[in-house]
Amino acid sequence: MAAAAGSRPPPIPDPASQLIFSDSDASGSDGDGDEAAGHGAVLEDSIFAAYLQISGRASADLSKIRSFLASAAGRGPLVSCLICLERVRPGDPAWSCASGCHALFHLICIQSWAQQSSHRPPSVTSPASAAAASSDWPCPKCRLPYPRTQVPRSYLCFCGKVEDPPPDPWILPHSCGEVCDRPLRGQCGHRCLLLCHPGPCPPCPKLVSSRCFCGSREDVRRCAQKLFSCNKPCSKPLPCQTHRCPERCHEGPCPPCQVREVYSCACGKTKEERECSEREFRCEARCTGMLGCGKHVCDRGCHSGPCGDCPLQGRRTCPCGKKEYKGVSCDIDVPTCGSTCEKTLICKIHRCPERCHRGPCVETCRMVVMKSCRCGSLKKEVPCYQDLVCERKCQQVKDCGRHACKRRCCDGDCPPCPEICGRKLRCNNHKCPSPCHRGACAPCPLMVSISCSCGETQFEVPCGTEKNQKPPRCSRPCRISRLCRHKSECRSHKCHYGACPPCRLVCGDELSCGHKCKERCHGPVPPPNPEFTLKPTKKKLNKHLECVPGSPCPPCKEVIWVPCFGRHIGEERAMLCHHKSQFSCQNLCGNLLSCGNHYCTKPCHVLKNQTSTLDQYGQGDSNTEKQHQFLLNAVTKQGEPCEDCFLPCQKVREPSCPHPCPLPCHSSECPPCKVLVKRSCHCGTMVHAFECIHYNSLSNEEQRRIRSCGGPCHRKLPNCPHLCSEICHPDRCPSVDHCNKKVNVRCVCNNLKKEWLCQEVLKAYCSSGRDPKDIPKNQFGVGILACSTECENKVKVVKSELQHRKANETKDHPVAEIASVPKRRRRRERNQEARRASKFQIIKSTIQRGLIISLIFMVIIASVYYGYKGLFLLSDWMNEMEEQRLNRRTAVPRFN
Repeated sequence: MAAAAGSRPPPIPDPASQLIFSDSDASGSDGDGDEAAGHGAVLEDSIFAAYLQISGRASADLSKIRSFLASAAGRGPLVSCLICLERVRPGDPAWSCASGCHALFHLICIQSWAQQSSHRPPSVTSPASAAAASSDWPCPKCRLPYPRTQVPRSYLCFCGKVEDPPPDPWILPHSCGEVCDRPLRGQCGHRCLLLCHPGPCPPCPKLVSSRCFCGSREDVRRCAQKLFSCNKPCSKPLPCQTHRCPERCHEGPCPPCQVREVYSCACGKTKEERECSEREFRCEARCTGMLGCGKHVCDRGCHSGPCGDCPLQGRRTCPCGKKEYKGVSCDIDVPTCGSTCEKTLICKIHRCPERCHRGPCVETCRMVVMKSCRCGSLKKEVPCYQDLVCERKCQQVKDCGRHACKRRCCDGDCPPCPEICGRKLRCNNHKCPSPCHRGACAPCPLMVSISCSCGETQFEVPCGTEKNQKPPRCSRPCRISRLCRHKSECRSHKCHYGACPPCRLVCGDELSCGHKCKERCHGPVPPPNPEFTLKPTKKKLNKHLECVPGSPCPPCKEVIWVPCFGRHIGEERAMLCHHKSQFSCQNLCGNLLSCGNHYCTKPCHVLKNQTSTLDQYGQGDSNTEKQHQFLLNAVTKQGEPCEDCFLPCQKVREPSCPHPCPLPCHSSECPPCKVLVKRSCHCGTMVHAFECIHYNSLSNEEQRRIRSCGGPCHRKLPNCPHLCSEICHPDRCPSVDHCNKKVNVRCVCNNLKKEWLCQEVLKAYCSSGRDPKDIPKNQFGVGILACSTECENKVKVVKSELQHRKANETKDHPVAEIASVPKRRRRRERNQEARRASKFQIIKSTIQRGLIISLIFMVIIASVYYGYKGLFLLSDWMNEMEEQRLNRRTAVPRFN
């Protein structure tokens, strides 16, 4: 999409401004115009900024440029090269017909086209002027001729200033981004103010002072609209110089005067009412006036002025002009001279052989001459008027370079080829309708209309480029109405091909469980529009598109909480509504048993005659709900009861009693306890028997009173070996630290002895730091008295006697060590001695083992041998059976 090649393009000539552009150039896609926003809108605003700043408003003359901009920016119909029918991309070097249609071509394609068009080999019959004219090459679309010097050589921007314009995403493709500055149409002297752009430049927006067509009014107007009409009468003098122009102020010369009056013809004999512009006319009457000789009548028609002189006056000769007669009157015929006529005949070679005669010479020259045919292959004597034509057909190729001339006796100037070219064009849809020619065929001149589905929005593209085009975006609403329940709620969508977009609203139908369907709308779908095809087949045209019925709502997927069989708190499970069912949790049943005291310890289970709790959580799908209800009824009928309570009564009796209730677990009050309770007296010498209910109903003081036996306490005192001397009493004895019993007190060696009170002995132990409780009963009171000197001598004698006694005891009993051996060890040693066997028994056991092993080995070998042999026998038997079966088959006759 660049400008013309080489240097800056020449000013646009006036003839080019009169060209009629195709519909595809003049009209664009309405759908694309609706989306002129974003980056495309910014480009358009920047390009038209300077023009709109001067004009002050959006001009209708910019619509054509906007369509070119939309195509170049990729927002309109795809721009395709009419030569190769490929898309012209923003980065491809391109060329545009700047002086004509402004169509876009690849630079390589237009260079090849120009070379083929300007280098056609001239034909034999083509003159030099025709050959020079054939060096021009035409635009493939508008056929505007370009001289050979303007063959594109380089890639230029639209305005022709910048060579190889770099791609920039912020400016129009193939544009330099600078001011166009090309001279505007009309030769007004101003230049284009837009940025470098495709298509024709807009009309000049400058303000100039100009007069109307009649010159009576002067006004300041746009330069492109400086020629205007004041709508007043023109009043210019008409060519008749009598009347003035009655028309309103108009462009160009005034029309002929149409004032009707009565006018006379040139000879004055006839008068007619005619328009002023046709006042000079001639009638059909012949002129009756005499010529200047006075002998002949004027043979001219209606005319003005004198009739003129007689043509027979003056010098007179015979018909062949050889003999002159002087003084002969105009009314006398001149005689023939009698000599040969010798006037040049029509062939321009021979002369008339007749005698001088009146009238024209013979039309055909009958002189026999030697002539050659046009092609020069035959020579023959024929009359001069007759052309010699041979039967030889010309084999020279015509100017088209494809067909032979085949004209009989051709002189070498072969006529143009009358046949139609008929070659398939690059569009692959039509054939070339031009006469047979050399070089590449011109692009297909037809335009293909591409419309939206409803047909209201359409645009035209050159034939062959429609395959890469997309249907226009129509802003009108789609004519297909929805069939789902959201017909009145859905927002209308625009016209389109194919199926309508699906409804995106939530279904909202109420399900059988009471919830509403939350899936996307799945109602019936209307029949779709046919898909976008340029040439629909007959099958597609005859195909009846039906609506797609809606699908039923899916099972309810609402999440609900379902309790277990036992309805335990905190054991509810989240389930889908259509999959809800009661279940057994991990807890125990926990229902109160018939005893009213204990709870069921079975796992969570269904009770007999238990009602379902699913109704309060909604109902699911009908089929699924029936299955769940059937299963629940079956489980309820077979429900197991809670366990029976076999525990004994565990109630606490009133008054409190340690004895259990003899009755099984029950809900009523336990009977009075009649068990006899044995209670010892306080001193432990007597045991009393009381009824439990009687004993437990007494107070603590009364229980203590009735438990006393009335005798002495006889309980051992804790600090001394004596018994309590008080009457049977509870709690601690009162004479623990004040025992008045007498105790024999001894020294350590038992030589000294005295009697002390027991309480004195206890004080002596306490003073010495010894606890009386740790003193054995037989040692109580020993060691309290101090030993004398006599006691020490007796102790030494006793020690020597003890040592002598120990030595005698060790000599009398030496087996004391053996006796200290444990019994288990001795028993084990006796068993080992009993198990010791003789050598004969060992040999016997060894031989028995060897025989058993050899017998097992022989059995294994025999089984392997006979098993292997049995396999062969089995194989032979199977082969025999197979042969017998085959023999039986061959013996039985077959009938087809």
